[in-house]
Amino acid sequence: MTKYVLKRLGLAVITAYIVLSLTFICVKLLPFERPLGGDAVQTAYFDKQYHLGYVQRFEYENPSYGELLYKTKPDKGRSYYYYQVPVLEQYGKWISNIVTKWDWGYSKNYQPNVAATVIIGSRIGYSMKLNIISTLLAVPIGILFGIWAALKKNTMTDHTISTLVMVFISVPSFVLISFMMRVFCYNLQWLPSTWPADTAPFWNRVKGYIIPVFCLSFGSICLYCRYVRAELCEILESDYLLLARTKGLTRRQAIVRHALKNAMVPVFPMVLGEVLSIMGGSMILENLYSIPGVGKLFILSLNYRDFDILFVDMAIFTTFGLMAGVLIDLSYGFIDPRIRMGAKK
Repeated sequence: MTKYVLKRLGLAVITAYIVLSLTFICVKLLPFERPLGGDAVQTAYFDKQYHLGYVQRFEYENPSYGELLYKTKPDKGRSYYYYQVPVLEQYGKWISNIVTKWDWGYSKNYQPNVAATVIIGSRIGYSMKLNIISTLLAVPIGILFGIWAALKKNTMTDHTISTLVMVFISVPSFVLISFMMRVFCYNLQWLPSTWPADTAPFWNRVKGYIIPVFCLSFGSICLYCRYVRAELCEILESDYLLLARTKGLTRRQAIVRHALKNAMVPVFPMVLGEVLSIMGGSMILENLYSIPGVGKLFILSLNYRDFDILFVDMAIFTTFGLMAGVLIDLSYGFIDPRIRMGAKK
């Protein structure tokens, strides 16, 4: 297991490196756009880019170096000329800045000259709270409905739950939140139509969680319910469960001691993967409900062409995705002792 864990972590690091490298190079190949704002803001931005190694600064015009990006106004008779550094040279500086100084760059337009990590750090808490609450709500409800449907197999209860699951699992979260906002925010006016400010009253902030948490957890509830029902129905008809009944266990004892435990083997690793899928789906949801999380920030960074923020956002989503995959693989071995990853045949 130790060798397998190290191998999977190593592959995750290599994959993250490749994904972020390709993102950086492809984005940097796009045409450069000067930052918004006055001369002071632009000069401060290009000075930071110069110190990071992404642009070159001369005290004279140097057309042979490439395209002129910016020229400062004369100060005591002297101007600075900023030129774009070649992409591969920028890439080397970018890797060096991250490894040696943990410097991911600065915002260009969204919050000019503020460090990208500072902006991400101020927003990631909102996304994490929403995802954690949604997961804590979705897991028990989805599992309970799945168990209920399996125990009532081929009855009206089972047919009703299965039909509703198949219908609602196909509804995207952004469609559901649009419907709920129309009904509960605008028609009935029971809930706020946008994310409440941090200074809002406590109960207003609590009500602000209702719509996004419900919309994020709704699809997961349906997914857990479907998987638990399918696994438990198969196990209830298995030979070893029949053997447990013939040994004297009641139906309740056989289900609790054997059936539920084995049915959870493929379900619990799903929880880790669902956390990532919820964060991906929350990009549009956060934008619709004006939630100041990293999902909305991802879209804002594209609109503002704030690529240093985009790189940090990509790093977060990539890391979550890869770590979820590693944890899913490892969790099988801990949940079911019969499974040992990396063992010799």
